[in-house]
Amino acid sequence: MASRSAKVSRKTKETGISVALDIDGTGKAEMATGVGFFDHMLDQLSRHSLIDMKIAAKGDLHIDDHHTVEDTGIAIGQALAKAMGERRGIMRYASLDLAMDETLTRAAIDVSGRPYLVWNVAFPSQKIGTFDTELVREFFHALAQNAGVTLHVTNHYGANSHHIAETCFKAVARVLRASLERDPRQPDAVPSTKGSLKG
Repeated sequence: MASRSAKVSRKTKETGISVALDIDGTGKAEMATGVGFFDHMLDQLSRHSLIDMKIAAKGDLHIDDHHTVEDTGIAIGQALAKAMGERRGIMRYASLDLAMDETLTRAAIDVSGRPYLVWNVAFPSQKIGTFDTELVREFFHALAQNAGVTLHVTNHYGANSHHIAETCFKAVARVLRASLERDPRQPDAVPSTKGSLKG
């Protein structure tokens, strides 16, 4: 069975990002982005998707976290697209409501080759510590665009911004895991009447 792993390096004047991942991993995470809360969220993404991820980023954090977070999303998305290849034998679709304390968030995914993000999440505060909550959307937009997935994320309710962000990452992780699982009934087929999931 073909390996579903990939490495991507991305360098601009604003950031230098390297990502190595294995879709068929165990959720082993090594994160070093220089943004503590973001590392915590990426740990959740890896652990709950069972995608091994090793991510190193150096960005212009003296300005703010924006470029580092967005460019990491781009690089992870590119690595996922590369690792998925022709997207043969995958389940393709998944959706999940994920609870954490007072918060409930839904994620739904179509590993379609068509990038799209629907984001229905509002945060009660603009910051989680020093982290801008608006960057959560920026990350998932960059990931969806570059992985070639349709992703819908809706926060049904919640009072704590940390919990809301964490449920977004965990819910997306779980639907990534479910949608990328191998389908034993059609292990070599592309799950599309078009015969292609490349967009």
